[in-house]
Amino acid sequence: MTETDIVVLREGTEGLSMESYAETLSDRLPDRTVTLARTPKQERELVPDARVVTGITIEEDLLSRAERLELFACTFAGTDHVPMDALEEHGVAVTNAGGIHAPGIAEQAIGNMLVFARRLHEGWRRKRRSEWRHFQSSEFTDSTVTVVGLGSIGQAVVQRLDGFEVDTIGIRYTPSKGGPTDEVLGFDDEDVHDALARSDYVVVACPLNDLTRDLVDEDALATMRTDAVLVNTARGGIVDTDALVSALQSNKIRGAALDVTEPEPLPAEHPLWDLENCLITPHTGGHTPKHWDRLADIVAENLARLDEGGQLQNQVLAPGQH
Repeated sequence: MTETDIVVLREGTEGLSMESYAETLSDRLPDRTVTLARTPKQERELVPDARVVTGITIEEDLLSRAERLELFACTFAGTDHVPMDALEEHGVAVTNAGGIHAPGIAEQAIGNMLVFARRLHEGWRRKRRSEWRHFQSSEFTDSTVTVVGLGSIGQAVVQRLDGFEVDTIGIRYTPSKGGPTDEVLGFDDEDVHDALARSDYVVVACPLNDLTRDLVDEDALATMRTDAVLVNTARGGIVDTDALVSALQSNKIRGAALDVTEPEPLPAEHPLWDLENCLITPHTGGHTPKHWDRLADIVAENLARLDEGGQLQNQVLAPGQH
């Protein structure tokens, strides 16, 4: 039987066609065998013969029969839903899709900050009422922007802030590593509250974990300036939703722009929908027509690195011994 280089699993990502993904990979790798498993039966037949499997996750019963498998390329940035222990036990490397959404998420974060700076949402409201009546705006220039998390998304935000003449504070797990911001602080309460107290805009761009869950809680929101804006691009659970609703209703902060919420999807009766100082998008920040192109670039490069024995791009689990 001829060895298959890459098997693309059938379950899609964010409503995108896995057929398009397989076609993009084939274009990148004309000398390799790329096959889309369209049915559970085809997955059972194809996966045992594959060097690389790519998709949302891989079932453990499939994994137990995948004797040739060297790499599982997850199509999500997060891998908490992937059977990592079983993959490690089988010596299979794991990579993720981290970074492919960063440009779109960063652009949306910048856009939301500019909306609040220029009060464009007030202009949209007046347009709906056919009301030609002036209102006052501020400037984004000379603002202080804190970016919580300096991974691929945080770095993309900071890169795009260059040229806006703003001061930037970055918060990361190891501040001694430095970073692209004017100042770098850590995740301890003292550092976080120091940054929040000085910020006009706070962009949340960190993973959700035990450290960051409810990081922006009632105390943090009380520390923020009354004219500050919170922009959450990451996960809803990083912000205490009830505390945020209270802060927005009582104007303890100027506003919020949320691409993610807790819970998600946000129920139709939730009070956040009715707050004029809260902008909401339904987790669309990462949507991009370049999704498969960027992911295919990573997977194609990693297939070459498997041949060469090099460090894999976006590696979250190193290859072991079969």
